[in-house]
Amino acid sequence: MTARLVIVGAGPRGTGLLERIAANAAELLPSDRPLAIHLVDPYPPGAGRIWRHDQSPLLRMNSMAEDVTMFTDERSTLEGPVRPGPSLAEWAVRQKEFAPYREVADPAVRAELDTLAPTDFPTRRAQSAYLDWAFRRAVADLPPHITVAVHRDTVRRIDGPADGPQTVHLGDRTITADHVALTLGHLDSAPHPRHAADTEFAARHGRFHLPPAYSADVATELAAIAPGEQVVLRGLGLASVDLIALLTEGRGGRFEPTGHGGALRYRPSGREPVLHLGSRRGVPYHSKTDYRLQGPRAPLPRYFDAAAVDAVLAADGPLRLRRDFWPLMAKEIAFGHYHELFHAHPGRTALPWPRFLAWYDRHGWYTPELTALVAEAVPDPADRIDFERLDHPLAGLELGSAEELQAHLREYVAADADRRADPAHSADLGAFYALLSLFGQLQRVLTSGRLAARSVAEDVDEWFFGYFSFLASGPPGFRLRQLLALSEAGVVRFLGAGVRIERDEATGSWRAGGSTVPGHTVHATALIEAYLPKHALARTLDPVLRELHRAGRIVEEVVSDRDYTHRSGLVTIAPADGRLLDPALGGAPHPRRTALGPHTSLRTAAAFARPRTDSPGFRQNDAAARALLRALADVNSATPHGFPAVNTSPVGAASDQRGTTVAA
Repeated sequence: MTARLVIVGAGPRGTGLLERIAANAAELLPSDRPLAIHLVDPYPPGAGRIWRHDQSPLLRMNSMAEDVTMFTDERSTLEGPVRPGPSLAEWAVRQKEFAPYREVADPAVRAELDTLAPTDFPTRRAQSAYLDWAFRRAVADLPPHITVAVHRDTVRRIDGPADGPQTVHLGDRTITADHVALTLGHLDSAPHPRHAADTEFAARHGRFHLPPAYSADVATELAAIAPGEQVVLRGLGLASVDLIALLTEGRGGRFEPTGHGGALRYRPSGREPVLHLGSRRGVPYHSKTDYRLQGPRAPLPRYFDAAAVDAVLAADGPLRLRRDFWPLMAKEIAFGHYHELFHAHPGRTALPWPRFLAWYDRHGWYTPELTALVAEAVPDPADRIDFERLDHPLAGLELGSAEELQAHLREYVAADADRRADPAHSADLGAFYALLSLFGQLQRVLTSGRLAARSVAEDVDEWFFGYFSFLASGPPGFRLRQLLALSEAGVVRFLGAGVRIERDEATGSWRAGGSTVPGHTVHATALIEAYLPKHALARTLDPVLRELHRAGRIVEEVVSDRDYTHRSGLVTIAPADGRLLDPALGGAPHPRRTALGPHTSLRTAAAFARPRTDSPGFRQNDAAARALLRALADVNSATPHGFPAVNTSPVGAASDQRGTTVAA
């Protein structure tokens, strides 16, 4: 009478769910109620598609090794038990101490892990090895009455009644399950219609056009770009960083230290194209810091806490994030900034911290009183935080020539790289921690139903998450040093802010320019949309979501009021436990289907997190795991069924060749 759970997607989110099942099983699944878990993913378990080993060693994480963990800790606020585990940095250099040990197969990755410093930015291959081990540990931590089988396959369809077993259709077999969890990770969609014209233009003129994509998946496609070809990259975030690395170092170029600080010189191979970079802001994402806080960590949250959010939610009428919540959020981020400045660098402040804090508590973020307080207490404007200036660093700037723009952007990038590498500016890291803390309450705001539809569209999905990435999810600092070297070598050219790209039928090329140098344009024969794809349910390429959507068994999140309708493209789930909302059940949560991850309406952060930050992702995994275990315990005890674990008869297979039982 074994209950069966199918987890579709065995990457970090699926692994995190499995870890929480192991942590909660002793409490919620009695030993006389066996459970068989089937994980289905065409990519390796643990790493999944995005973090698989099979990608260029040039691609790196944008987090330091000590800032990556798959495990809960003493600061985690969840219902289930905390099960501490090592960060990537701790695991890398002490692998043999952490069971189940298995030597990493790739010699290059072994060498990297052996010398990995806590403040290094690892390759994604190193993270792949860590995730492989985290998966094997989660399996090893399961009690004896829970078994795991891994199927390197793709789920095509799920069907079955809400009150009965679900049939999970793989490529050539089916699995009958009591519950299905979709932990699908980052997904692809068919290109947005706005890209269709550029795709058709490229085909008509024999040019190259790349819609938004994950860098590891398109490395071979970049070979179609010729040496010396003029290429426009629209976007200056993490995808752009990866693509630039593949088109420069990936083609044989190399960076050399100049002997002046961290400055680099680029030695071209001669096979590089010329890369013209532009975006709405016109500048790269701020680089990550590579140091630790210099003072004590700020007690967070202080202003954007449950009581403050409740007070705003109690107000009448529709709410807007930027009008009603952002002033509290901004004050929280600035509190983290100034807490670090006053405690770690008191010589650059003009008031005692208790006095400053007492006055800071009294005034709202955008009040003249608080502005005056900060001006008095922090004499140097470079030590103050200015969110509007940070958001639009080139606003109002007009330069007379493209060369002036190159010089200005090189100065800007160099200053950002210097600042983010200098612990004297550790107030920036204090702000970063406070920014992360916002997610502790932001989910309540987003699921409250109180935000106006236009605010969800414009303030949340368009502005805040983009601004968060710009401030807090940029590349390692050495990537900005490389960008400088590429600019000085003439391989990279900046287009400025407000980039505009038009198709020129007469020349069969794209014409691109920005608002920073009015009237200046360049012509290119290749166009790359250098940003990550945003999943949209209506255009999803994932087969199981596509079939569920076609059958009317899942629904896209739609936020609507009398003024506006916003279709987010996300799959709607129940916030409490992640169950899929099913239109065929009147919009109620499906009792046997769960979904977690970035394709869902919870708008989650990453599946792994920075240690001791009380990651919302861990809380979501824990809540879902506990709900699953309760449901599976009930199914097992109340409904003996005896269904075969894997049914191969429809295709005449003799045995389950791909489903491999994983031993602890």
